[in-house]
Amino acid sequence: MFEILDQETLGIIATTMRMTITSTAISAILGIPFGLFLESVRPTHWLPRFLKWLTVSINRTLMGTPPVVAGLVVFLLFMRNGPFGALRLLYTFEIMVIAQVLLVTPIISGIVYTAATRHGDRIRAFARTMGASRLQTRLLLLKELGNEIFFATITGFGRAMSEVGAIVMVGGNIRHHTRVMTGTIMLDVNRGFRDQAIQLGIILMLIAFTVQIIADILRRRERRLDENF
Repeated sequence: MFEILDQETLGIIATTMRMTITSTAISAILGIPFGLFLESVRPTHWLPRFLKWLTVSINRTLMGTPPVVAGLVVFLLFMRNGPFGALRLLYTFEIMVIAQVLLVTPIISGIVYTAATRHGDRIRAFARTMGASRLQTRLLLLKELGNEIFFATITGFGRAMSEVGAIVMVGGNIRHHTRVMTGTIMLDVNRGFRDQAIQLGIILMLIAFTVQIIADILRRRERRLDENF
């Protein structure tokens, strides 16, 4: 298994992790506040209610966006004759992050919105009884929804790490440049290098397993801290 861990393979793993962490962080920064904001909106007239329903419906639709569709959208936007073609981002690391953010942000915001919808009113009611200010109420909401927000982020991380269609379409799977683990596995299978594909698949699963173990440790630590206080 470890004979494939040469310099090129380590570079592929590093690119995969850098892309996954970057895209997940950006998606969390965008998705968490949007999900909380969407839940907090209390429209009173039919048009605002319709707009909120439409926004939620669009977000839920985007949660299941086929990766190749997201890749196609990003490709058309950043191709040479596209609206953002002058930026020359196609087949770069940055364009892969953009494609990932397009896929992951709706997932994080959707999960956060659902969690806030279930528990938000109860948390705000408790904050009111304690005389909390608006800022304190928002901080309490973030704290009480911490596990759900963390779950949303981990889910987005998993989606970003397992993605192949969109990033290969916009990144090109270029050796020493934009090649990531999922793209390499697909390429090895097509070339008949199944043993290498299996080995990379095992490494990918070990990374995912390690992330999950870390998540469980942090969650248990948070529960112990809550019990102590």
